Amino acid sequence: MSEIYPEEADYSDLVGALSKPGNKIIAELSPKKAHCMHMAVGVSGEAGELLDAIKKWVFYGKPLDVENVIEELGDIEFYAQGLRDALGITREQVITANIRKLNKRYPVGEYSNEQARDRADKTDRGDGGFGHSGR
Repeated sequence: MSEIYPEEADYSDLVGALSKPGNKIIAELSPKKAHCMHMAVGVSGEAGELLDAIKKWVFYGKPLDVENVIEELGDIEFYAQGLRDALGITREQVITANIRKLNKRYPVGEYSNEQARDRADKTDRGDGGFGHSGR
């Protein structure tokens, strides 16, 4: 099978050809999808702010700003709750599913590098452990 875009092709052309155009995204966007995207982007943004606070403490030797950590965790919880509500998922469902996953991953009941690497909870999904069909 020949490559559609050989390695020497202009990368900008490749990105342009393979990116979904904004007008198509907007045409397929519903209020629910827009809200879910807002909530998911919010989780990501707040997680970045939390990461920055922890980075400054761990790598720069600054005192941990616990009030800021609490604020960012609260913001993450806000956006996560908005996403759960929009999708009809309860916090309890999420926690229960997470506990099941962790019980599969760590059957001995304690952390090990080997179990973390092997991710036993992903091996029976039929997707190679990637959480999607690989497309």
